[in-house]
Amino acid sequence: MHIKYYRDLLVWQKAMDLCVEVHNATLVFPKQELFGLSAQLNRSVVSVPSNIAEGHGRRTTPDFIHFLSISRGSMNEVETQITLAMCYNYILESDHDELLERCGEVGRMLNGLIEALERRLATS
Repeated sequence: MHIKYYRDLLVWQKAMDLCVEVHNATLVFPKQELFGLSAQLNRSVVSVPSNIAEGHGRRTTPDFIHFLSISRGSMNEVETQITLAMCYNYILESDHDELLERCGEVGRMLNGLIEALERRLATS
């Protein structure tokens, strides 16, 4: 499995879509959250596709796996922050559930890619 461009990775594409969805969700947060939860959530979600891209650019499988793991950790941050946003009544429960489903999809794709790369390392 060799992907020439990180932009061709479906997980990167889905993570980019998630960035847009999360950004749009934070637009309705209270103004006092502009430099608080809103900013933190946007930084966390941007970290997911950014680390996929950076890891791919390192050009070694162990490095790629490392950066995919960082993306997975950022995804956990995003899920936590989305749940906080719901607890603070910044987003509706239905929006929370939809965003978490999208996070889950990206998370599962990250896990699958990490596992595939680890299997490839083990057989080389």
